[in-house]
Amino acid sequence: MDVKGKRYRTVWMDGSDVMVINQALLPHRFEIARLEKHADTARAIKEMIVRGAGAVGAAGAYGMAQAILEAPDEEFEAYVKAAAEKLRTTRPTAQNLFEGINAALRAVDPKDREDSRVKAVDAAQRYADHDASSCEAIGEYGAELIPDGARILTHCNAGWLAFVDWGSALSPIYTAKRQGKGVFVYVDETRPRCQGARLTAWELQGEGVPHAVIADNAAGFYMRRGEVDLVIVGGDRIAANGDVANKIGTYEKAVLAKENGIPFYVAAPTTTIDFDCPGGDDIPIEERPEEEVTFMFGRDAGGRLLRVRIAPEGSPAKNPAFDVTPAALVKGIITEKGVLQPGRLAEIRPERAARFHL
Repeated sequence: MDVKGKRYRTVWMDGSDVMVINQALLPHRFEIARLEKHADTARAIKEMIVRGAGAVGAAGAYGMAQAILEAPDEEFEAYVKAAAEKLRTTRPTAQNLFEGINAALRAVDPKDREDSRVKAVDAAQRYADHDASSCEAIGEYGAELIPDGARILTHCNAGWLAFVDWGSALSPIYTAKRQGKGVFVYVDETRPRCQGARLTAWELQGEGVPHAVIADNAAGFYMRRGEVDLVIVGGDRIAANGDVANKIGTYEKAVLAKENGIPFYVAAPTTTIDFDCPGGDDIPIEERPEEEVTFMFGRDAGGRLLRVRIAPEGSPAKNPAFDVTPAALVKGIITEKGVLQPGRLAEIRPERAARFHL
């Protein structure tokens, strides 16, 4: 996507370094972070300098490739194994992360380490390219569900910042707009990190998409008044039965949509589907630091970037990063293969083994 006339991906590789848009500073400052070692990439994923299902998947692939490049010959296998574990434990809910790591690992042949280093970088790049092309296809399929004049509600950020390019939930919106359709987007602020207010709004503004940021608890107000036509959200892990783990607060939006007769769609590439996970209750839910709830980050009237406390000192907080939306509340899952029924995901499982052509 374009930022002030220059085209960017969210994450890419420059030699042996991983480059990411520093999302922790948006929308107040646009900066590129250079990550020189796999440990730097792991830390950037954990601290959400790079975040979003596909973006952490690509970062995981690139980080794994970095580790394979770094690994000394005398302890090659042990080094690679430890690096994979470090990367996997950064964000336990994100299925794409594990897919990305495995994409690079499949290129490793311990008997030919130099060839492994070349192939791991190539595999990581192909994984990232697959993510971008999948999201572009999601846009094409999803745009068919968006009528002219649609008012769409989304939650968190599942735009191009959350993937290598295009995004999942926002890709159909971008495609619909480029097709000449009128669209309006209600942007849930998405506490506690406010990825909607900070990232989705920034993206939509850059794309010229009409939108308004709303408080998370205002969604039901607009739904009940008949001012929302459909809901599109992303997904961080989709279980085999179609249950969807996504940013905390998604489940509430799905219940409200059901109550008000509004179609609720999940947009995600098939890399997000975990066929080894039977249902939503089996998805590990990441608990993040309580400071994300008790503090806020932003720019003051003087232009200074500040972190300020909003809760009383000494008051504890709970901070689950995700919740699970049951498949029964999901009208369809928009993927690069088309719009799938949540209860029929098993039909595409045989295609998974060959899809990356690694």
